[in-house]
Amino acid sequence: MIEASNLTKRYPGGLEAVKDASFRIDGGQMVLITGHSGAGKTTLVKLISTIERPTSGSLVVNGQNLTALRRSALPHVRRHFGLVFQDQKLLFDRNALDNVLLPLQIAGLPHREAVRRAQAALDKVGLLAREKANPIALSGGEQQRLAIARAVVNRPTVLVADEPTGNLDAESATAILDIFADFHRVGVTVVVATHDQTWIERYHPNVLRLDHGRVVQ
Repeated sequence: MIEASNLTKRYPGGLEAVKDASFRIDGGQMVLITGHSGAGKTTLVKLISTIERPTSGSLVVNGQNLTALRRSALPHVRRHFGLVFQDQKLLFDRNALDNVLLPLQIAGLPHREAVRRAQAALDKVGLLAREKANPIALSGGEQQRLAIARAVVNRPTVLVADEPTGNLDAESATAILDIFADFHRVGVTVVVATHDQTWIERYHPNVLRLDHGRVVQ
């Protein structure tokens, strides 16, 4: 469960990207964050995933108030999130398998178990046959699927994405939609910031609509 109360993010210079946002996302829901360009979608995604910290207000995830935590505790909290962004931050000097292995290596998982889980994640997104390929050799859709595999390899309870289909052709975008829907069907909470109305047409998710930083729906 994710619950925000009067969540506000003010940047230097006085810009309030998110203003007094209050909402609740129950566990296992699929929620789309929509709104015009500059409405605050990306900022809200970063607040939910603890990449950014709010200026004021509270954010509670699974009963834990993240705004009250010390910064040193945030890396442990982030293990419950899988994060997918337009800039996938893939490592182009490592192959697909090694990219997915990285979070498990950081977590200290034994190598054999880490490889098994990384290969399972690649298989889930249809990339097991490309595990030895470097990201530069993958298409845009395949790179996004690789980013999703890395995001879910730690078996997060919440999958958060910012415009995951924004730079993809229609066929690749549909494949990404289906992958997110599959995770939602097995109980993962899915939160996606997007302009793509196809999500609403295909899956009828809950919608959190922003207008100039404020929640209006």
